[in-house]
Parts: sequence; C-alpha cells; structure tokens
Amino acid sequence: MKFCAVICEYNPFHSGHKYLFEKVKEAGYEHILCLMSGNFVQRGEAALFHKYVRARHAVKNGADAVIELPVSFAVSPAELFAGGAVHILSCLPNVEALAFGCESGDRAEFLRTAELLSREDKAFKAALKENLKDGTSYIRARNAAVLGMGESVDEKFLSTPNNILGIEYCRALLAEKSAITPLPVLRTADHGDGELKEGFSSSSAIRAALLRGGKKEKKLLKSVLPSDVLEDTENFRGIPYQQAALVALFRAERQAIALTPDCAEGLENRLVSMAKTNPDYDTLLAKSVSKRYTLSRLRRILIQNFLGVTLKDVKRFLSSPLYANVLAVKEQGGEEILSSLAGSIPLIARKSDYALLKKDALDCFTADIRANDLYNALSGTYTNEFLTLFV
Repeated sequence: MKFCAVICEYNPFHSGHKYLFEKVKEAGYEHILCLMSGNFVQRGEAALFHKYVRARHAVKNGADAVIELPVSFAVSPAELFAGGAVHILSCLPNVEALAFGCESGDRAEFLRTAELLSREDKAFKAALKENLKDGTSYIRARNAAVLGMGESVDEKFLSTPNNILGIEYCRALLAEKSAITPLPVLRTADHGDGELKEGFSSSSAIRAALLRGGKKEKKLLKSVLPSDVLEDTENFRGIPYQQAALVALFRAERQAIALTPDCAEGLENRLVSMAKTNPDYDTLLAKSVSKRYTLSRLRRILIQNFLGVTLKDVKRFLSSPLYANVLAVKEQGGEEILSSLAGSIPLIARKSDYALLKKDALDCFTADIRANDLYNALSGTYTNEFLTLFV
C-alpha cells in the first residue's frame, strides 16, 4: 500500500482541500496520508475544532489516515514546521509523494529553487547578512540574496505564502535525502483573500465567516464546506485562547520568552513592554508589528510561550527519531493501513504504544499531551490523548 502525504491543518477542512485530494488521485496515488497539526496551528492560533474532529473530517472526505504533526513543529516558523513534518514522513515506509498547494510553479522549479536557497557559500551568506540590516524579514532577505546573485528565479514565485512553504518542504526533502517526490498542486483560492466566495474560499475567509456568523455567511458556507464539516459548525463557539496567551506572557520570565523559536534580537522586551500599556491581544500585536517582525511571527511567539515550546527542543526533536501519533484511520482496511505505516519509528495507535517512546521522542510527545490538556481546558471539553478514530 503506497501513500501520497499531505501536510495540513484543516482549520477547517473545505472544498479546496477536497480538490487537492482529487488531484492526488488524478496523479495516480490511491492512498492519502495526512500529517496534520494538532490543536494549535502555525498562524499562532488555537484551531477552531479539536484535532480529533478535524481528523475525522479528513478521513470522511477522502484521506486514508491522519497522523499528528507534533505541536513543537506545528507552531514553529516555516523552515522548522516543514523540516519537522518531512523528518517524520521520511521515517515512514510506503510514502512515495508529498502533495502541497501552490500559487505557481511545477516540481522542477520547486526543487531547483530549494537547491538555490540551501546554498551555504560565503557570497550567499554575506548577501543575506547585508539584506537583514535594513530590518527586512528573513524570508525577504533570503529571497533578495538569491535574486541579487543573478539567479533566474521569478521573484513572485519566491514570495507567495504557499510557494514559500512548498519551497521549505522541498528544502527539507533535500536535507533528509528523502526519496519522497514533491507534488505541487495549483490552488483554487487566494491564501490571503478574506472574502467568502461560493465554491472555493480560503481558510482565512471561512474562519472569519464562522466567527462573524450571520445568514449570508451560513448560505455561502454550505457551498465551501463538506456536509459533515458544516454540521459541526452548527455547534461552533470560539476558543478563548487570546486572553490565556496574554496571561502567559505576563507570567513568563523574559529570558524564557527569548528561548522560543521565533524570538530574537530582544523581541521579548518589546512584547512585554507593549503588553503593559496595551493589555489587549489584537492591540498588542498591531502596535508591535514592524517591517521585520510580521504579525504571524509575533502570534507564534505568544503561542510558543503559552505552550512552552523552545528553539532548543525543536532542534533536538528535529534530529531525533520520533513517532507517528495516529488520530484517525479509515474503518475499512484500517488495520492494513496501520500495518503499511509501521516503520522505523513507533506508531502510536493505542495507549500501550506510549511505552515505546524513549528520550527525545518521549519529551516531544509529552509536549503534545500538554497542548491537548490546555486545549481541553480552553474549550471546556475533555478528549483523551490516546484515541484513534476509525471512521
């Protein structure tokens, strides 16, 4: 049984995700394995629905199995997010391809660009360092370094959100010397488009519509959400994460905040100082954002601090054998699917499998358990960490 993997969040699962599944099948891959972020996501937010709910949505709509991307990677910047995901997938047998949405480009362009951005020569490093001096973000500085060295790369290709992540997936595949083949799929909706549209809409637009509510939004949501996802939105209520993140910020020592993956250059001082005079989550972020420090990066620092995620731990987990925590699997043929995924790292499909974890893998999974407990507390629900849904 061979799989095409999809690294995802499904926050929430919508018609664009189903379209990606269809394209994977058209490319000749019969089985789909989703590696999905748990209860907290890379935008620096709590997921709208519990990870087990979102895993069920994925399996009911075409995935064969869903395993969890450890929280330490799930809330990290793109390079570590992609690196952690590919690290796990590369340890699983029978994963032949990695599909991802993109704004433009094909497999060859993604791999060539990934190779260029993985350069370690002195000229490239010097250009990168120089570009960072004017306060620009790391991604923009890195892209400018490549373009400034006369490489024939489309600047727009380097700059769109999904392409950036796709390039990071390919860089991680190269670093792991993985045999997994990248499979770029052109997106049907603009990643940053905040307008809810009939047929296909971005996750951002759908989340905003769910939070707003209203008759018009409900009508449009019917055209972009599968029926089972739509049914679950009837009982939707937001997760009160933002106030908890502020409390965690005030309680934390500045030295501890500085250890998070996205914090650098004394940014912890800026955030703590701003929070004292702007004790509101959105206001704090709006007044702290700058040319170099993007809104997503600031959000991630707050969630990394809230969850206790440190750069040292993320790098340690990235270089260690970990595990595959199974969230959901198709009921029909489920045991065969699980057997096909059993490889060089433990497959966590029942509570007894927890005993298989040692050292770094145990620390990594302990962080997942803590994140699950925190989400349960925020949502006012209880879901056991050791649960595999057969859907």
